[in-house]
Amino acid sequence: MNDFEENISMPNPDLICGRIDEVTSSEPHFMLLLFFIIFVAGMLKVVLRNYEPAILTLLSLFGFCIGLLGRQFNEVQQLLYPLLKTNNYVFLNIFLPLMTFMAALEMDFYILKNMFWQILITGLTSFVTAFVFIGYIVVKLNKYTWNVQSCLLFSITIGITDPLQSVHPLKGIGVSKILIDIIRGESLISCGVSFVFFGIYRIFGRKTSAFKAEFLGLSGIISVISLGLLLDSLSFRPGTDITITKFLFIMTFSCQAFIFTFMGIVIGCENIREIEFHSLSFIIILFVTVNATRMLTILLVSPVLLHSCYEFSWRWGIMLICAGIKGSFNLILAPDIYNLSQEKIVLPQLFLIYVLAMSIMTMIINSAMVTHSAVTLGLCVISLPRHMAMQNAILHIQEVINNTIMLSKTENILTNILWSIVEEKTKIEYPSFFLGNDEKSDTFPTDEVLIEEARLHVAIIQMSSFETQYKDGSLPEAAARILIGASKNYGTVQGKFMSIYDVTTYEKTRSWLIKVKNMLVFLSSQKDKINFFPPEKSKFMGFIYKIVFSEEFQYTGYIVTLLYFFPMIMHLWPTVRDSHVRGLIIVNYYFVFLCIIEATLKILIMRNRYFYESWNRLEFYTIIFGLIDIICIHLVREKPRDIVLIQCSVILGFFRIIRFFRIFKMVLPTLINIIEEIIKKRLSLMYSITKGYIQSLEDTKFLIKQISSRESIFQKLYEILEMNRRDAVKELGLIEHECREVVIALKTKQAIRNVLGKALKNLRFLWSRGIIDKIEGINMNKLFLGKIKSLNNFPMTVPPPTPEKFLHNIVWLEDKDVLIEFFKEKAQLACFDYGDIICKEGDMPQGLYLIISGMSSLYGSLLHFGIDPKLRTLAHLPRTPYTEYLTSGDIIGELSCLLKREMGYTATCETILQACFISLEDLYEGFDIFWSFLEYKIWLKVAISIANHHIKEGIMGEELTYQRCLEKNNAYLENLSRYSELTIYNDTMLHVLIVYGSVLNVATDEQHFAPSRIPSTCFQIQGTSNINKLLIIQKENATRKGKSSDKEEYYDSGKFDESSQSFKEINLLLGAFCLCLLQTTLFNDPKVSLKSFLRIC
Repeated sequence: MNDFEENISMPNPDLICGRIDEVTSSEPHFMLLLFFIIFVAGMLKVVLRNYEPAILTLLSLFGFCIGLLGRQFNEVQQLLYPLLKTNNYVFLNIFLPLMTFMAALEMDFYILKNMFWQILITGLTSFVTAFVFIGYIVVKLNKYTWNVQSCLLFSITIGITDPLQSVHPLKGIGVSKILIDIIRGESLISCGVSFVFFGIYRIFGRKTSAFKAEFLGLSGIISVISLGLLLDSLSFRPGTDITITKFLFIMTFSCQAFIFTFMGIVIGCENIREIEFHSLSFIIILFVTVNATRMLTILLVSPVLLHSCYEFSWRWGIMLICAGIKGSFNLILAPDIYNLSQEKIVLPQLFLIYVLAMSIMTMIINSAMVTHSAVTLGLCVISLPRHMAMQNAILHIQEVINNTIMLSKTENILTNILWSIVEEKTKIEYPSFFLGNDEKSDTFPTDEVLIEEARLHVAIIQMSSFETQYKDGSLPEAAARILIGASKNYGTVQGKFMSIYDVTTYEKTRSWLIKVKNMLVFLSSQKDKINFFPPEKSKFMGFIYKIVFSEEFQYTGYIVTLLYFFPMIMHLWPTVRDSHVRGLIIVNYYFVFLCIIEATLKILIMRNRYFYESWNRLEFYTIIFGLIDIICIHLVREKPRDIVLIQCSVILGFFRIIRFFRIFKMVLPTLINIIEEIIKKRLSLMYSITKGYIQSLEDTKFLIKQISSRESIFQKLYEILEMNRRDAVKELGLIEHECREVVIALKTKQAIRNVLGKALKNLRFLWSRGIIDKIEGINMNKLFLGKIKSLNNFPMTVPPPTPEKFLHNIVWLEDKDVLIEFFKEKAQLACFDYGDIICKEGDMPQGLYLIISGMSSLYGSLLHFGIDPKLRTLAHLPRTPYTEYLTSGDIIGELSCLLKREMGYTATCETILQACFISLEDLYEGFDIFWSFLEYKIWLKVAISIANHHIKEGIMGEELTYQRCLEKNNAYLENLSRYSELTIYNDTMLHVLIVYGSVLNVATDEQHFAPSRIPSTCFQIQGTSNINKLLIIQKENATRKGKSSDKEEYYDSGKFDESSQSFKEINLLLGAFCLCLLQTTLFNDPKVSLKSFLRIC
């Protein structure tokens, strides 16, 4: 059989030779070939279980077989014709952007940001060493006479590390994310430099506009990489990121499958009989050379990596050497070696064969070496501290499962279930590492190792909390990005726990912005009209006063200055100036004359105070320089040959620029407004950041026990997180005090968003159940989304409410007019300066302080929670000092006033503070008038607050707020005296929380101290302190049973029958009547009491 080109009139592939052939395809079935390749790739992916080296190797062999068939059969030749006639530049623009984008998308932007210079040096070193070393070997040891140009292009192509295949073996075996991103980043840089090099060579070879075309090509690569780096989980809607990522993975794999198959087809279509045995030996030489070049590269950059990354070691160096895997990025450039070479060689298919052989060999051999090295060197083994943390988490999950099974056994509908099988199937066993007794004692981690591992877990939990808050709508996207970025940045710093001061450079930004604003305000101060009054005696002076201090006079000066702008340009332009000398001199005379008139009118009114204003002094200096300029011009015209006068005239001509400085005064108000808007946005962003940071610490504090079971580690972590939380709360209070209007606007906007979000969630629930029609649901969904979108135009500032309106914010008043009216008459406004002490620890309470503005710090030596001192001593409970910060809307002294006991903390003003004060006598007078209803509501609010701040274990996911409990009516308070017993966890109780005092498990004699959750395995408890308060959370649709008294049943608002509800309303009216009687005794006017009673009713 003759050669392929001679026997069949099929064109030589443009991917290799670039020759033109006249044969065309009459039946374009190329799309069938593409679909068939996708089908074969998918089948291989299923059969070989995602082992990509074998899949891509078989696809290249599959393409080679198709190419051989194309040499034999005309039908296959026509099928392959579109592929062989397409220029490689087309495939480069089709496949390269998606693969580059996917490689960049998988890389962590913040790791790249921290190690950019190290990764850049590694990538450039890899490119240079491959360019020199591999190029030298190819020139010296290749039997075929390749020119230097082809050898260098070949060395660049084969020296690229594939950013997709190089990290693919490391993804699922637990290797450090930093190591993976170093490999991926170095690969992206070497690929980017190589593509730019080929692009420049392609452009200069075609003799086109090099700068225009290459900058467009370079910008395309940079844009794709930048877009991939900047996109993260926050860039997509919640729930869509996984779908989009999977789709991109499928498309990327399809691109790689097409590239390997196409290269196999092109090689199969060529004549391979002329390839000798030397080619096989040269492939082995190339493989050794590529790995040696990789080793040389890592040896050169290892000092930089050792100095900059504390995790880098010789083990990482071995991994970097083995990770020099070639793949699709090499193959996509291989055809351009021949296309861009000026001297054509005899066997161009050798370029493709060598590159494909290197790709297959490195994918198979180096991938196995990378995986084996990671396992052997212990880089993919879970460390013992992390293993302990995972075991703690598994034990916690198993405890939750056991509690669920225990509760499910009590349901009547599930009594006939074989619970032994359920317990057996739901049992979780985590395989532990094999360690001998001696080895365990020697290798047990120290506290330093455990605290470092716990620090990494804390960073991960915080980042998860930030993403959750963003998805819930409680944290803006900008704030979430800053917080996640800061967590990743400081997560790489050994021993560093991120604090609020590490999150942002807020202090510096705020300081220079305020300084700029103060400077602009100083420059824009206008005291002329305030300090001067129109003369009463002289009508002429009064007329001048009206002219000088009118806005028309001021803006006339601005207009004259702006009109002089064009003559000034002509004066500075020598060519135009020489032809308009006389006109420019006359315009200069007129301008100075108008400035003199303006200054004269002001001096007549202001006299010597004219020079007190800085802008007036600037105008006066402008006139002086203008007069000197006129004199110099006149002298130059008299003595045109005097060099000194000419130089002075030129210098004074440039001084005319100061005439335009007064325009700056006109734009000062606009600049001040812009600076104020920037400050407000910065304060709003910082407030959101601080709020999100505090919430992440709250989420983390209640997961510490799952991180580490060692008590010393737990205590140290708790202290660090508590200290960071106090600093963040303090910073939050300072921000709120500095700009109350911005914070109130932000809180209002967030409240609107939360309400609309819940309404939208309920709408979608009703829509999914068919209660709302599809068309109506779509319209209402658009309505809610439009309202949420309109919040983008919400004002940056909202005026703060008056002190009277703050009473509506007290949750236990429940916005009832009769209660608010009562306390409005009793409340007093109290003002404190910075450093003032509101109350001292150990003093009797004077009353409640509702903070209106400002911030107060609370410091107590002990949070006792009503636990008997003897029981505290016997149980060896820690005496932890208490520090807290309260801001606007918080209340000081609730618990002490309820108990009529000494204050448990000292309240100190951190800023100037305003508070609404309700005395203890007035509070208990309200208790008497409204009976115990009011006292019970305050106790319920205090109990819910304690549960939210101190109890999270076992109730994670419960939305436990006062308003939520009122809406769902699923929480109530039980009072248990000493030695009294109570049955808990019946069919209606979901959680039983001890919020004050202590109780005893009657069955096991186990003590439970406040604040904590009583386990669901406990069914009978006994009070052991003088006062014991239990917060009981009920199951949904459960009715309350077993109340201790009829009075408590009355106080359970929302679950009465109609008669008890009416009785409550009668009680409120009686309270209103008592309030009116009180007003009658104060004002001695029955009309006042009658009007008040009618208004309240």
